[in-house]
Amino acid sequence: QVQLVESGGGLVQPGGSLRLSCVVSGTRFYAMGWFRRAPGKERDSVGTISWNGGTTYYADSVKGRFTISRDSAKNTVYLQMNSLKSEDTAIYYCAIREGVKGPTFAQDEYDYWGQGTQVTVSS
Repeated sequence: QVQLVESGGGLVQPGGSLRLSCVVSGTRFYAMGWFRRAPGKERDSVGTISWNGGTTYYADSVKGRFTISRDSAKNTVYLQMNSLKSEDTAIYYCAIREGVKGPTFAQDEYDYWGQGTQVTVSS
């Protein structure tokens, strides 16, 4: 049974940093995407990483501030968020495409989703 468990969300001041974690169990080969849903808005793409970590894509709104990485030994993918802005406030979700897959922003390509973790950027 595949499960994704996210952690690391919280309240941070503008300009601060947070690192989200997504621990995957039940499979070891997958591409992962990070998405977010801001209040009153549809779920949007943040970034995505290929099955081997060799390729990453980022949304323009986070490029240069957010970084996705993976630790295969821990079967965990991280979303490092720096220089946070109030508009980054959202529920953040990780999702995986199982198998030897490349990165994509297409949400309907993802097989499993985490429960979401709240990130609030406010002074």
